[in-house]
Amino acid sequence: MRPWRDWAREPGRYDRGDPDGGDVSDSAQANGARRRPGGAATIYDVAELAGVNPSTVSRALGKPGRVSAATEARVRAAAEQLHFRMNPMARALPTGRTNTLALVVADITNPVIFGIVRGAEQAASAAGCTLVVAESQESGEAEGTVVDRLMPGVDGIVLATTRLASERITDIAGRTPVVLINRAVDGVPSVLPDVATGVRELVGHLAGLGHTSLAYLSGPTTSWVSERRWEALLDEAERLELGLVEIGPNPPTIEGGVAAYRRALASRATAVLAFNDLMAIGFMQEAARNGVVVPDALSVAGFDDIFGSELISPALTTVRAPLVLAGQLSVQRLLRRIEGDETDAAGEQLLGTELVVRGSTAPPPS
Repeated sequence: MRPWRDWAREPGRYDRGDPDGGDVSDSAQANGARRRPGGAATIYDVAELAGVNPSTVSRALGKPGRVSAATEARVRAAAEQLHFRMNPMARALPTGRTNTLALVVADITNPVIFGIVRGAEQAASAAGCTLVVAESQESGEAEGTVVDRLMPGVDGIVLATTRLASERITDIAGRTPVVLINRAVDGVPSVLPDVATGVRELVGHLAGLGHTSLAYLSGPTTSWVSERRWEALLDEAERLELGLVEIGPNPPTIEGGVAAYRRALASRATAVLAFNDLMAIGFMQEAARNGVVVPDALSVAGFDDIFGSELISPALTTVRAPLVLAGQLSVQRLLRRIEGDETDAAGEQLLGTELVVRGSTAPPPS
C-alpha cells in the first residue's frame, strides 16, 4: 500500500468543488478523514474532512480572511475535530516569522524572575506568540551559547538580568531584535528600574531613623544594576554626609548573604543594604543564628520586594520594582522592533520604584 501522503497528493484527488479556489473530491466529502493509524493529523487529513484543497486549509488557518467565512469555519471545525495545529516552523518558511519569542534570564530559581516571566508571558500570549524561557545560571559564557542556539528559531529575544558584555549584546542586537531588562547598552532598547529614586528614598529613610554608617552588599561584578545602585548610594552618602562601605562582590543568593555576614558586621555599620532581597534574607538568617537581633542591633534592607520578603521575621524593608510590568513592556517593545516600528526608539524606559518600609529597619542602637 502506498504511503498516505503519496495517496493524498495524487493528481486529481482534489478535483472539484472548493469554492475558494481549491478542489475537492466526492469521495473526500463522502468518507471524511482517514487518519494514519497512530499518526498526528496532517493538513491533508483536515482538507479531506473539510472537503477543500490543502492549500485552502493553509490559507484558512495561517492567513485568516483569505478565504470565505463559511470555508474558514468549516476548516477550523475540521482542524479542531482532528486536534490539528499548524507547524510554526512550516508557517515561518514563507513569512520568515515563527511567532516565537525568547526570554533569557540569569537564574530561573530567583524569585525576582517570577514576575518578569509572568508579565512577558502575558504580553506574548496577547500577541498570539509563544514564549520560550531559558537561563544562563549566572554565566555570561553559557548565556552566549543559549542565545546562539535560540536565535534561528525565534523572532526576537528579551535579555533579562543579562551577564553578557556590552559588545556581545550589541553584536546580538545587530542580528536579531533584542530588548534588555535591568541593563542599558547604547543602541539597544531597555526597560529599567528607576535606581536613583529607589536608592534615594531608602537612604533617606535610614538617615531619618538616625543611621550614619551604611554597608552595601554588592551583587556579581557582571551585574549592571548592582553597579548603578552602588553609584547612587555613593551620591546619597556624600550628599547626606554618611559613612558607606561596599562589601562584595557576592552571589545574588541567600548563600551570598550568609557569606557576607561577618564582613558586614566587621564594618561596624548600623544598617546593611543588600543588592537584592535574597541576599538580605540570607544575611538576616545568619544574624539570627549568631544571636544578633534585627533591627534592634542592626537594620537590614533589600531591593525588588520578591515573594517571601514580608514572610521572614521581621518582615524585610525593601525597594519594590514593578517586575510584571517590566516583563510586559519588554515583550511589547520587542514586538514593535520585530514589526519594524520606527516610533519606538532604542532608548531606556524607566519604571518607577517604591520604598516599602517593614520591620527590619529601626533607629540604630544607642
